[in-house]
Amino acid sequence: MSVSSHTTNATSTAAGSASSRPDTAHSTGVADSGRWSTRRIAMYALFVALAMATSFVEFPIIPGIQWLKYDPSGIVALIAGFAFGPAAAAIVSVLGFVPHLFMDPWGTLMAVLVALFLSVPAAIIYRKNRTRNGAIIGLIVGAVCALAVAIVGNLIVTPIYAHMTVAQVAALIVPALLPFNLLKFAIHGVVTFLIYKPITTLLDK
Repeated sequence: MSVSSHTTNATSTAAGSASSRPDTAHSTGVADSGRWSTRRIAMYALFVALAMATSFVEFPIIPGIQWLKYDPSGIVALIAGFAFGPAAAAIVSVLGFVPHLFMDPWGTLMAVLVALFLSVPAAIIYRKNRTRNGAIIGLIVGAVCALAVAIVGNLIVTPIYAHMTVAQVAALIVPALLPFNLLKFAIHGVVTFLIYKPITTLLDK
């Protein structure tokens, strides 16, 4: 075989290999190596929009505690984190609450902190162990981190804008804040565990 024939074959092989690389294709990135493609950016924007929309779906979940309202936006951040990694979880957690910043800045700060400490640790753990057990451990660790932030954050932030003393807020931890947040994170975790796999499988197609 001639030298020119070898060169042609090598060039064809290299071109075929390059065209099949994940960084040259516009893959969603659920199984890629973290590169920013056009489609990945579009997926991030979609998750941010979903988080924004669901953040306005608020309703009480503890009888007699009407002022603590649940919204499912944390589920969106968790799924984004499982699908694309902790950076996506952070982006969705922060940008998803931007519309609320102008209406309730202190409440928005609390919501963003809780969402970050729930979704980012869960995404980090799941990225290292992409199994059902990894997902469960990630959700539990994220819930513990978020619960700690929710309690401490309420003790620090709530007295600033709610005209309450730290002692008054502390008195609400056991009867209100603790059960509300435990139920909230339980709902987030169960729903995420049930739907993240079908959604990430769909995104990979």
